[in-house]
Amino acid sequence: MNKIEIEQTKDKLNRLAWVMDNTFRIPGTQIRFGFDGLIGLIPGIGDAAGAVISSHILTQAAQMGVPKSILLKMAFNIGLDAILGIIPVLGDVSDFMWKANHRNVQLLNDYLEQPEKTVIHSRFFVGILGLIAFSGVVMISIFGFLVMRWLWLSVQGN
Repeated sequence: MNKIEIEQTKDKLNRLAWVMDNTFRIPGTQIRFGFDGLIGLIPGIGDAAGAVISSHILTQAAQMGVPKSILLKMAFNIGLDAILGIIPVLGDVSDFMWKANHRNVQLLNDYLEQPEKTVIHSRFFVGILGLIAFSGVVMISIFGFLVMRWLWLSVQGN
């Protein structure tokens, strides 16, 4: 993409994020929400539809050549929004508060303005996320081992 195409795409994605996350304001407050929160109210398919729309920003960022660490952070934002959306009531509140589209467009804008700094921050985030996932696997493995050991000792009568 050339600079003009990048700017046009950036403007379109900024508008999409605004429509999805900030279109409406609750009167008398500074609280804003968009169509993502409204779509998320549809039982069963709302959060999935919101995630599909949100993935457009991710796809456009990939086409713009954004590094994988930033794309992973964007995917995390979309995934967290979708997963939280599954939980009744909490999911609906999170749809109004998390604003994954706005976060992802901000990541893209930050990358276009300060690529090195944004890549470093995203790599750190992905590294921490990987460490948390690895720690979770280790903890589950240890727990499984201890349960199996307890069962084995119970069967042996010791």
